[in-house]
Amino acid sequence: MTLFWLKKQVNPHIPFDNQLLWTVLGLMIFGLIMVTSSSMSFNDSNPFFYTQRELIQLGISLFLMSITLYIPMQRWQQFGSVLLIIAIIMLIVVLGIGSSINGASRWIPLGVFNFQPAELSKLALFLFLAGYLSRKSEEVQSGFWGFFKPMVVMAVLSILLLKQPDLGTVIVLFMVTIGILFIAGAQLWQFIAILLTGVGAVICLILYEAYRLTRLLTFLDPWQDATGSGYQLVASLMAIGSGGITGQGMGNSILKLGYLPECHTDFIFSIISEEYGYIGVVVLLSLLFFLTFKALAIGYRALNEGVLFSGYLACEIGIWFGFQTFVNVGVTSGMLPTKGLTLPFISYGGSSLIVMSIAVAILLRIDFEFRQQQAQARIRLVK
Repeated sequence: MTLFWLKKQVNPHIPFDNQLLWTVLGLMIFGLIMVTSSSMSFNDSNPFFYTQRELIQLGISLFLMSITLYIPMQRWQQFGSVLLIIAIIMLIVVLGIGSSINGASRWIPLGVFNFQPAELSKLALFLFLAGYLSRKSEEVQSGFWGFFKPMVVMAVLSILLLKQPDLGTVIVLFMVTIGILFIAGAQLWQFIAILLTGVGAVICLILYEAYRLTRLLTFLDPWQDATGSGYQLVASLMAIGSGGITGQGMGNSILKLGYLPECHTDFIFSIISEEYGYIGVVVLLSLLFFLTFKALAIGYRALNEGVLFSGYLACEIGIWFGFQTFVNVGVTSGMLPTKGLTLPFISYGGSSLIVMSIAVAILLRIDFEFRQQQAQARIRLVK
C-alpha cells in the first residue's frame, strides 16, 4: 500500500521532484534572510558582510547542485571510496594547517569562506556505506564481521574528528551509521551492542575533557551560572521565550544585538523563534520534516525497486538531515547539551550549505533516474 502511494507521487513527465526542489530553495532563501537579520549588528561599517558571503556560498551551492544533477548514480557508487580517502586526507591536513576558531582546528581557509572537511566526511562516509551495503547486505544480515567492518571505517573518521575536536560530527556519523545498518537488516543484538558501546564512548569522552563535562552540567541547570558557563543557553531560552505565538516581527530580535553568541550559526533557531514565534517555528520545522520525509521516501522506493545503492544513500541523507535538525533545535531549546551543529540550509556556514546542497542534488538525481525508468517502462508497454 505504501509503495503504491509512493509510485502515485511520481509523474514520469516531470523530470524531477519539484516539491523537494522548491522546499530546499525556500529553506535557502529563508536562511539568507535570517543570516542577514541575525548578523547586521556585527559590523557597523558593513552590516551586510555576512549576507554578501552567504550569497557567494549560495551561488557556489547552486552551481555544484546543477553539476551534481548530471552525475549518474553509478559514478557515485564507483568513486565513493575515492571520496572517502580524500576526506580522510583533508581531515589529516586540517590538523596541521587548519585555522583555529574558539580553540578548534576544523577549517581550511579558502578566501571566500573557510572549508570544513568534517562536512565532506559525512557525505563521503555515507557514500561508502551505501556502496558497501549494496554489495554486502547478506553479510551484514548474517555475520558479525559484515556489521563490524563499516564501524571500523567510521571509527577512523571519528578519531581524526576528535583530534580537532568535533564531537558533534562524530555523533552524527555514528547515528546515521547505526541507523542505516538497522535498515539494512543487521541483527538486533548487534545493533543494541554497538549502540551501548557508542553511548559508553560518548560518556567517557565527556568525562575525559573538562569543557565537555562543564557543558553537560550547564545543560542540566543553566541558571546556576547564568552569567558564566550557562550564559549562552540562558540567552537562547530568553530569545525563544520572548517570541511568544507570533513573534516580535522580522528583524526585531533584541538578543541578536550582542547578547547571544553564535546567533547567526549554531543558535540561529533562537533568533527565528524570537522574530517569528511559535507559528514561524512550526512552519520551519514542518519544511525540514518534509525534507527528511522526502529523502526517506525516495530511499524506500529505490530499495523496493532493488536499487540498493541509491536507496541506502537516500535513507542516510534523510536520517542525516532529520537528526541534525533534531540536535540543533534540542541544543538551542535546552533539551540537549550544547553541541555545534548547524540547522540545515538555515545557519550561516559555507561548508554545511555546500555539502548538504550536493546531497539534495543526489536525491533529485535518484528520483530523476527512477522517473526515467518509469517512462521507459511505459514506452515498452505501449509498443
